[in-house]
Amino acid sequence: MNTPLDPATDGAEMSFDGRMSYGDYLAIDPILNAQQLRTDAHDEMLFIIQHQTSELWMRLALHELNAARTCIAEGHVREAFKMLSRISRIFEQLNSAWDVLRTMTPSEYTRFRDDLGQSSGLQSHQYRLIEFAVGNRNTAMLRPHAHRADYTALLVAELARPSLYDEALRHLYRNGLPVPEDVISRDLSQPWTAHAGVQAVWETVYRDPETYWEAYELAEKLVDFEDYFRRWRFNHVTTVERIIGFKRGTGGTSGVQYLRRMLEVELFPELWHLRTTL
Repeated sequence: MNTPLDPATDGAEMSFDGRMSYGDYLAIDPILNAQQLRTDAHDEMLFIIQHQTSELWMRLALHELNAARTCIAEGHVREAFKMLSRISRIFEQLNSAWDVLRTMTPSEYTRFRDDLGQSSGLQSHQYRLIEFAVGNRNTAMLRPHAHRADYTALLVAELARPSLYDEALRHLYRNGLPVPEDVISRDLSQPWTAHAGVQAVWETVYRDPETYWEAYELAEKLVDFEDYFRRWRFNHVTTVERIIGFKRGTGGTSGVQYLRRMLEVELFPELWHLRTTL
């Protein structure tokens, strides 16, 4: 018979009175006590944890986005590549979360849906910060956060800052590529619209990647991110339709119809359109 393994014999710490433990460092107790169920429906726990963990991943995505923008602005573009790759992997995790939520059936969701009140993912200020940070800026979307002055302040501050795409284009401009002046001086709070002059610059990069390798790689990192982001939106639509069909969303939107319109939004349109013109 094998002797049961005692980790202490291998040097593992076993006593934590007055010392930092795993649970202390990660604040496990507050996290595991953050699931406040409002009903006795079995699947409410799944619904809450899926959304809470998504918010944690979005917090990390924002951490990486902010660092990537700073690196690009300071000319450390290669350092930003690692962060941009990580953001894509984060959205891969967010995509996988929909697979778990889709195990919930319409019958199971209806047992607690009314208890959500008017709460909706539309009101996630972190998701809105991500959209603003990458360039999808719509000041009308400040309104769902007006009840929280702290959230509104974060979002307004984000609108005054160059987006990830703005920083990428400013980097090209600083390195001698002919990004139009009206792009560099544009009103940052406004949503990005496709610009023929910007597409011409990216086409120059893609036609001669050996000469513009850093810009070429930056472009592909942006496309990688939007690829995963589009998949996240598509999975969102599919999950919602599978669970509630075409009912209105709890936050008052048209539900699936609203989400389908969001699939049409392009974050970096020139990087997609040039694939047709090359």
